[in-house]
Formats: sequence, structure tokens, C-alpha cells
Amino acid sequence: MKHSFHNTTASREAMRITELTSENKKAWDAFVASADGASFFHRSAWQEVLEKSFGHRTHFLCAADNGAIMGVLPLTHINSRLFSNALISNPFCVSGGPVAASKDIEEVLLAQAETMSDSLNVDYLEIRDYPSQRPHWHHKEDLYANFERPILEDAEEDLKQIPRKQRAVVRKALKNDALDITIDDTCDDFYDLYAFSVRNLGTPVFAKSYIQNLLHAFGQDVDILTVRHHGQAVSSVLSFYHKDKVLPYYTGSTFDARKLGSNDLMYWKLMRHGHDRGCRIFDFGRSKAGTGPYSFKKNWGFTPRPMVQSFYLKDGQELPNLNPTNPKYQMFINMWKRLPVPVANTIGPFLIRNLG
Repeated sequence: MKHSFHNTTASREAMRITELTSENKKAWDAFVASADGASFFHRSAWQEVLEKSFGHRTHFLCAADNGAIMGVLPLTHINSRLFSNALISNPFCVSGGPVAASKDIEEVLLAQAETMSDSLNVDYLEIRDYPSQRPHWHHKEDLYANFERPILEDAEEDLKQIPRKQRAVVRKALKNDALDITIDDTCDDFYDLYAFSVRNLGTPVFAKSYIQNLLHAFGQDVDILTVRHHGQAVSSVLSFYHKDKVLPYYTGSTFDARKLGSNDLMYWKLMRHGHDRGCRIFDFGRSKAGTGPYSFKKNWGFTPRPMVQSFYLKDGQELPNLNPTNPKYQMFINMWKRLPVPVANTIGPFLIRNLG
């Protein structure tokens, strides 16, 4: 059942807060396409993906003035006995939060999110990559950073943006005739590499159906680029495209990838593939401070931008710490790394759906 709320503030009488439906989906996406600050993770198709892939209840709020959408806030309710009961914007995404035509509308959406959090009795409301200024909210500012930079028109000048040592790895891989690049029609090879890689990190893997749902829901704005060595897939990346950005989001590789330089080649080829698609910004995505991916992106010459996570907490609750750097999860991570891949692939989807 979808909810409808009316703002009682006199200066906002015309504002109506409703939820995303099939009837207003096109208007939602038209607003996201034109609004400053809107990201790939604000698109309406996430509702379908999250509900179909994980069974979570979504509450994609939109603010309308005389029928015209003026603001959106995607929210998803994850209620897990193992982990937490939370309302998140947006789970399995690196960012979220309200996008609105004005600060007033933004505040109306956040106020409604607080009201919904209280009504659902969640432990916390989490807004990703959004520094809320609302009273009584809490923040984490030192856990994640994002990395992005322009893609240059000239390929050689673009390559020179990569620091010398890392650039040498790319040049060597470019000369390796045994390495081929493809844009894949299916996710089979990608998923095998991705599942292998996350098992090695001690992280549960998504079900393959989630990847298939992403490809179906977002169509041409998602693709998979794979590097093959003598025909065998060694590195693969699933990327999102939004406005003028290309965002490599999920990746996987074999143990041979490092000595082959296939991961470096993969990202370089993705930059140029993105350029050919009209992208002008390479969004290298989010990484945890102090981790290997964080260092890898800095070695590519990207400057980290700290990301703020904002939380509205239920009385008596502490800030959540559901991430692999939490020492309490180290025993589980070490155990998971030793699981046979088929076992990890069977158990993983039941766990990851509640981690968000």
C-alpha cells in the first residue's frame, strides 16, 4: 500500500508528498535527468531492482506542486534480525538523499523521512553521501571517499593523467596482443569473476539474478566490459552511465590479473569507452579509507573526496557500523575467505540482501 501525505505548513499548502508509482515514473525520471545533484542512484528503476532482487519494501518519496514533481527521495526499508532495522537512501548504492528544486522542498522530504522512520520504528534512517543539517542528526565523515576526474578528449593526454608508474602498467598491457577487450552480451563471465573476487575479500556475493535485474532495468545505461587473456576472462567490470559520467561499479578478476595488468587495462579502456559514449567524467566510485581500492585509486592520480553519511537515530541507538573494517566481523571475514566458491555463492545471497 502506497502512502500519501499532506504538508500542513501554510506556506507549503500546494505541496503534496506521495510515493513513486507506475503512473509517475516517467515524471520522476524526467526530474532526475534535469536536476542538479541527482545521480544514477536516484533513478526510479532502483525501486524495481531492490524489490525484485531482495524483497525489500521501498518508499520512493516525491514532492509534487500542482502535479509537477519538484523533489524526490528514494528510501528502502531493510528489516533484518541478523543486522539491523533501517530505512536507507539508498541501499546497495553509494549515494542517495533528497534532490529538490528548493531547500524548502528538500526539508519537507527529510521531515517526511523522519516521520516514516518513527512510524516504521526503525533503528535508524541513513542518507548516503549527504551532509544533512537537520537538528539531532548524526554524521560519519571519515569512513568513505569518492574519486572522480575529467576524461580528456585526446587519448594520449588522457593517459598522461595517470601517474608514471601506473601509466607504465597500462602501456605494457596495451602492447600485450594476448589481451582482448569485449563489451559482453551476458553477465556469465563477469559474475564468475565477481563472485570469485568478493569471496577472496571475505564478503558475501549477490545472487546472479540481481546483476541480471540491473541489466534489465537500466538497459543501455549499464554494460559489462571484460578483458580476456587468450580467450579466458581475467578482469571484468559492470558500469553505470548517467548524464556525462561513467561509473565502474562492480568488478571481478582472477589471480593472474595483477601480473597481466588486466585491471589497469580494463579501467583505461573503460575511460575511452565512456568517452566514446559521450561521457566526460570518470567516477571511480566509493572506497573505504585505508583499504587497497582506496590506495589503488590514489595511485591512478585521483583525489579522494570525503563522503558524509547522515543518520537520524531512534532514541537510545548508536551509530551503525556494518562494514568489513569493523573488528567484530574479522573472524567471519577470515572464515568466509576459506569457503569453496560454490558454497559461498549459495549462502552469500541470503546474507548480503540484509547488509544493504
